[in-house]
Amino acid sequence: MGLTLPSLFLAAAVTAGALASSAQPSSAVTAPPLLASTSGEAGGPPVDGMECTAREPLLFHIHAHLAVFVDGTRRTVPRAIGIPQPREITSSDQGPFVVGHRCYYRMHSHTADGVIHIESPVQRTYTLGDYFDIWQQPLGPWQVGPAHGPVTVYINGRRFSGDPRTAPLTAQALVQVDVGADVSPQGFTFPPGL
Repeated sequence: MGLTLPSLFLAAAVTAGALASSAQPSSAVTAPPLLASTSGEAGGPPVDGMECTAREPLLFHIHAHLAVFVDGTRRTVPRAIGIPQPREITSSDQGPFVVGHRCYYRMHSHTADGVIHIESPVQRTYTLGDYFDIWQQPLGPWQVGPAHGPVTVYINGRRFSGDPRTAPLTAQALVQVDVGADVSPQGFTFPPGL
């Protein structure tokens, strides 16, 4: 049986909708609202000297976690930061998992749980500013993405006193960014294998 023109349009719309929503968290439990989508993120050209490569280099491979609160309310850090289109959502033990078909930046997120994957051909200290530059979102002492107000950063439960852009993303670092109200540091357990 051949496909009709309306059924082709419907299939295309469903596929486009699935890809467009790839930055949105999905689960049976309602997720906190997104801090910002990935719609304006870097699309492949180098960012801060970091190239987008077809394979994830594994010479230096660590993970950090980012949590963001705006006026005391948690915000979701989207999946697919640093994974330009085209991409698809697959399944994993942690739920939906984004994979890229073109390239990956050295810092990226496969899931909407705040885990940042840092996979680099060189060992160096990457920063929160690097990650926000790939995401193409502003970050400074008075702004995080679209949210404005005084910014407080915690790393592993300790207040970070420098510019938020310079906050280091080290192995297993728990980074919490508060905009407006100061929220006491929240914990996070990395999934097995990370």
